[in-house]
Amino acid sequence: MLNIYNSLTKQKERFIPIKPNQVGIYVCGMTVYDYCHIGHARVMVVFDVVVRYLRSLGFSVTYVRNITDIDDKIIQRANDNGEDFNHLTDRFIQAMHEDADALGVLRPDIEPRATHSMPEIIALIQKLLDKGYAYITDNGDICYTIQRFADYGKLSGKQLDELRVGERVEIDKSKQHPLDFVLWKAAKPDEPNWDSPWGAGRPGWHIECSAMSTSCLGNHFDIHGGGMDLQFPHHENEIAQSEGATGEPYVNLWMHNGFVRINEEKMSKSLGNFFTVREVLERYQPEVVRYFILTSHYRSPLNYSDQELDAAKQALTRLYTALRGLPLDNNAACTDESYNKRFQTAMEEDFNTPEALAILFDLSHKINKIRSDSLSKAAQLGGELRHLGEVLGLLQANPEMFLQGNTQETGQALSTTEIENMIAERQAARKRRDWAAADNIRTDLKEGGITLEDGAQGTTWRKE
Repeated sequence: MLNIYNSLTKQKERFIPIKPNQVGIYVCGMTVYDYCHIGHARVMVVFDVVVRYLRSLGFSVTYVRNITDIDDKIIQRANDNGEDFNHLTDRFIQAMHEDADALGVLRPDIEPRATHSMPEIIALIQKLLDKGYAYITDNGDICYTIQRFADYGKLSGKQLDELRVGERVEIDKSKQHPLDFVLWKAAKPDEPNWDSPWGAGRPGWHIECSAMSTSCLGNHFDIHGGGMDLQFPHHENEIAQSEGATGEPYVNLWMHNGFVRINEEKMSKSLGNFFTVREVLERYQPEVVRYFILTSHYRSPLNYSDQELDAAKQALTRLYTALRGLPLDNNAACTDESYNKRFQTAMEEDFNTPEALAILFDLSHKINKIRSDSLSKAAQLGGELRHLGEVLGLLQANPEMFLQGNTQETGQALSTTEIENMIAERQAARKRRDWAAADNIRTDLKEGGITLEDGAQGTTWRKE
């Protein structure tokens, strides 16, 4: 029984898809005018795990994650750079895919772009006009009239009379109500625009997601996800638009992940306190970053620091060390189903990844305990560890490759060949009982960030 916290009802609910064994999920993706930061990485990883787990349960999942490739920030950045906005967005879409691939994030089944969805956007706006949910202003914009939608505020819990004019919205005298939002912006000089029945212009941000989600998944679908900061006004406005146009429920279950924080402040580009995925991956292996994201429950704040990432690296090192020297067989029959059941119990309680990770450590401890007595049983448990790790997008690399890593990373001076030659020299010194020379080599490697581990199968090494 899968229980998921629904931001709409403010409680955990048993997940029952609209169509048996089929799940439609839409997640608000990136606005592509810059490189992805760790906050974006969290959204991608969190919902990647949601999709992976749903599929592990046997659901047929259609995962849609959109791309916002036209908005004010994109236009401003393109103008600042003196480049065509399409060239700008294409560059950053490619960069986003590279970052997501590095983090082990599976590509969505459908990845609609706003600029490729103009017919659907225009058709949805026309429906809202026809039904009286929208109006054309004196300046040629088209706005949604929120007072027409009786349930406005049901997601965020905000009431219209509680939102003081001027605090959250800029007063626009052309609007019937200060909180009415723009569906279509009339064309301005030197801005991209598209033809429409109401003249040239471009869509507002909110209508883009309503059009893309419903055109890909239908008027009524299972799960809508995104960052917590999108609850209001973006997701609130999506509900008003979509339900106003179709007369149907829009989404059954809303999921929102928590913020990434630095020094108790939300990480964001507007605050200037963000780290791009690329900057972080210069110093840490991608799987370490993914593991770090999963150490916090998706709805809780995630505190970013070097100390947290270092701890994630050490934790993954322990898990891969348990797999070291075992046959890499994900299909090995496990003789102890208790780990699988405990893992499933954790994940079915609103995707509790911190508890799921703790179960992986229990399994790794069992492997280390029995491997000297029964390598075959250890290998079976190793297969289970890799199988459960795969649901989280972890532990699929060759253990040696992870533990030894890229020896040029973070300024590592020693190459793999140099390390292995030094290990051979140390072995030779030990054979001739020159313990001082052997200890000196171990010390030199330690100072170079390399740890040696002597065992029954010989000497292995890993990066610290």
